[in-house]
Amino acid sequence: MEFRRLGHSGLTISEIAYGNWLTHGSQVEEDQAQACVLAALDEGITTFDTADVYAGTRAESVLGRALSGVRRESIELFTKVYFPTGQGPNDRGLGRKHIMESCEASLRRLQTDYVDLYQAHRFDATVPLEETMTAFADLVRQGKALYIGVSEWNAEQITRASELARELRVPLISNQPQYSMLWRVIESQVIPASERAGMGQIVWSPIAQGVLSGKYLPGQEAPSGSRATDSSGGADMISRLMREEVLEAVQRLKPIASDLGLSMAQLAVAWVLQNPNVSAAIIGASRPEQVTDNARAAGVRLDQDVLDRIDEVIGHLAETDPRHTRTP
Repeated sequence: MEFRRLGHSGLTISEIAYGNWLTHGSQVEEDQAQACVLAALDEGITTFDTADVYAGTRAESVLGRALSGVRRESIELFTKVYFPTGQGPNDRGLGRKHIMESCEASLRRLQTDYVDLYQAHRFDATVPLEETMTAFADLVRQGKALYIGVSEWNAEQITRASELARELRVPLISNQPQYSMLWRVIESQVIPASERAGMGQIVWSPIAQGVLSGKYLPGQEAPSGSRATDSSGGADMISRLMREEVLEAVQRLKPIASDLGLSMAQLAVAWVLQNPNVSAAIIGASRPEQVTDNARAAGVRLDQDVLDRIDEVIGHLAETDPRHTRTP
């Protein structure tokens, strides 16, 4: 495993992070989830990312149990707040009440006294940003969160938050956006704003929900049990990528991966890690062997001619419009 600093902070994280969105507490039985976490630890992954909303709060609990007994100082534990976790009007968003109560609930589920990184899962335009940032600053001062981050915030929102963070002396160090060969919307605005703010990217879906693994073949039904057949949410997320032109282009990446001795998934993960503002790529898994395969992308360096070959094959199909980074 290789390690990187998260933004300009002093926090060192594994450049492959393990995330449990769409798996723990929903798609994957708990014993299998625990096996995946153990595989991640065996591969040297120290960074684990979750959120209170995943699987209706169950994902945090599963991860907490899976990491029980692991020396707390040896791992970096990340979670998030914003989406509804209850039926009440204050069970959502980035108001002070929800942030403070959600943090306490996440700590209980994760079986820890603190999280290394507490992230605003989306921007909340209904709450003054000063209120949100002050609540986060108070959690840092209380020792319940060591660092603060955001997820899927646009460049303007990141800039405003970083200015407030400096005033409040709170360490705002990261953004967690979607990023892959097929989804490059952060490159033109979000990454430059993050660099100016000293923030790094912890990117999710580097394999484009599995599309870049090459397992979805043009003109054929999706494999049974794959994300594209998951009626609980996975199929909806992946549907926009399941176009014939995309699937055909992905197959043309196979010779590139083969020439490098990489699997398709490893090539996809390695590609996002070439961006110097990316501190880590989050991988998810339903089987331990997927963790093992994806983690081997750590430390892979792609030459410029390889990056050019990838762009020739698939670059014209990538989404680049920064307007796709938006609040629900």
